[in-house]
Amino acid sequence: MYRIILSGCFGRMGREIASLARERGDCAVAAGIDRASGQAGYPVFARPEDCDVPADCIVDFSHPSLLEGVLSLAEKRRIPAVLCTTGCSEEQIARIRRASEVIPVFFSANMSLGVNLLAALAQKAAAVLGQGFDVEIVEKHHNQKLDAPSGTALLLAGAVSSALPEEVRYVYDRHSVREKRSKAEIGIHSVRGGTIVGDHDVIFAGPDEVITLSHHAASRQVFAAGALRAALFLQGAEPGLYDMGRLIESGGAQ
Repeated sequence: MYRIILSGCFGRMGREIASLARERGDCAVAAGIDRASGQAGYPVFARPEDCDVPADCIVDFSHPSLLEGVLSLAEKRRIPAVLCTTGCSEEQIARIRRASEVIPVFFSANMSLGVNLLAALAQKAAAVLGQGFDVEIVEKHHNQKLDAPSGTALLLAGAVSSALPEEVRYVYDRHSVREKRSKAEIGIHSVRGGTIVGDHDVIFAGPDEVITLSHHAASRQVFAAGALRAALFLQGAEPGLYDMGRLIESGGAQ
């Protein structure tokens, strides 16, 4: 049985992952980490450094403020870490890269197989359409989400910009500037409301035609399933930085 330490175990995604793990026969949550208190059916620790339960992997769906503790615990135990938390700073991303030199680290802005396929399709569309089409990205999430734009929106923007011949800039707000839209930009827009799990649209607007690529998440279970796939994918992996693209390429998306 593959034993997982679940950071953020009392959050929405933490509960989804724990529930899905109980339905599987190949992995189990051995311990949790969360500042909140409650009943979980496994030991829960307030801080990563307090966790002394043997485990094979750490899955983090908490908050960027816990990242250092999660990585330190993974490095100390020499076990893989699956990092699903969004909103990390550039300094934290650099810290993740350093950790990947000594342990396997799976880091993705979105754990959904469909979203990562959307990114690949958006990249292909950008390569075909070039800068003759304006690109706008609209992301929608529930009213409790803290960061904006979403990590997934930035993932999609990165996929598009990597296929364009010229350097582009991201534009998040146009209300304060009265000027025409330039070709060298990708507009990124955030909507927060209700219980929207996660919707993303990549809009390619050209002369007399518009192409829209979309992904709609009906429940958080798609992200929980992806996180567990990632954890199992890292069994026996060498130190390095892994993402959903690597998992898909390996055939481990089943």
